[in-house]
Amino acid sequence: MSNTEQTGSVSSLLSEALVADPHGTYARLREAAPVHRTATPDGEPMWLITRYAEARAALADPRLSLNKANAKTSGEYRSSMPPELDTHLLNMDPPDHTRLRRLVAKAFTPRRVEGLRMRIQKLTDELLTTMTGPRVDLVHALAVPLPMSVICELLGIPETARLDFRAWTDTLFSPAPGAATESRTAMRQMHQFLKSVIEEKRNSPTEDLLSALVQARDDRDVLTEPELVSLAFLTLFAGYDNAVHLIGNTALSLLLHPRLLTAVRGGAVPIRSVVEETLRWNPPFALAVRRFALEDVSIGNALIPAGSRVWVSIASANRDGREFPSPEVFDPTRTPTHLAFGYGVHYCIGAPLARMEAEIAVWSLMKRFSELELAVGLNELEWWPTFHKRGLRSLPVMTC
Repeated sequence: MSNTEQTGSVSSLLSEALVADPHGTYARLREAAPVHRTATPDGEPMWLITRYAEARAALADPRLSLNKANAKTSGEYRSSMPPELDTHLLNMDPPDHTRLRRLVAKAFTPRRVEGLRMRIQKLTDELLTTMTGPRVDLVHALAVPLPMSVICELLGIPETARLDFRAWTDTLFSPAPGAATESRTAMRQMHQFLKSVIEEKRNSPTEDLLSALVQARDDRDVLTEPELVSLAFLTLFAGYDNAVHLIGNTALSLLLHPRLLTAVRGGAVPIRSVVEETLRWNPPFALAVRRFALEDVSIGNALIPAGSRVWVSIASANRDGREFPSPEVFDPTRTPTHLAFGYGVHYCIGAPLARMEAEIAVWSLMKRFSELELAVGLNELEWWPTFHKRGLRSLPVMTC
């Protein structure tokens, strides 16, 4: 039996159907086969894993490398990321991954994150006071500025630069014509900005994560200069974008389930459980970081050739009925076994912080306003038109 017969074949991962209806499209793919041979928008061949068991195993499989030096599809993998920002955890395997992760992990332990609770609450309260209503866009009023402030304070990024960083980030995800050229410009600007901030930290260190990383680079020589800049970029970028969409998606989950919203307000259902179920039901990032097969790898009923690019669909795996009964139903009483933050050695290091930000932001929002409802129809909501993530560009609500 051929690979096409074994796995099914999808002409391109980026299709109007997938962007418009990711969960419906993934459901069809998932039921057809656990693994599909497909292609990226630039025509690069790849393999897509859609079922939970295969996805979880793949995420922890050391035969699937994050280092793109192991790519052999179409000759050479072409990354849009400049080398100056690409020497980071999402392009590394152990032992380099272990070495760099250890440096950052101290800032994201549950204890250290818990120490940020009061500050996150204060920032949230300040943002909520600016919502005068009756119509408010929760993405721009709350979901964007809160994570931006938190991660920038954690790293020690000046407040004056935060609007620039937000603009750069939006450019990287833009699907508009000419976006590739604009993205390269934005990345160059981000690179120059981070280099200047790092130099400032060298001359005048403060009590923040970036100063600690600079010290580790200069005093202990445990990371290179490109690794330092790339690590700063990844921490800033991932720490911001993931949390933005988790806050937006969690708020939407409750707006779509008014009875549940009432139950949460009354204390019958913990907000933490709502965040966890949102991570399963509508995760901020639909795909895990791409991987490359170090050797021929059998996954499900597919034989993936060495050097092939592999993507794991978190969004699909999290709605696999083989793992989750009635997977389309939003049920915060489930035991959280989702893969929204990954699995294995590459599990998202910022997961505790993203969870806390979403819990505080959405809980405080509900307590401030006695009534909340969507200001537009469900079909009128505007999502980022990309297959990588599932995030709202705006979330208009009516408040009272």
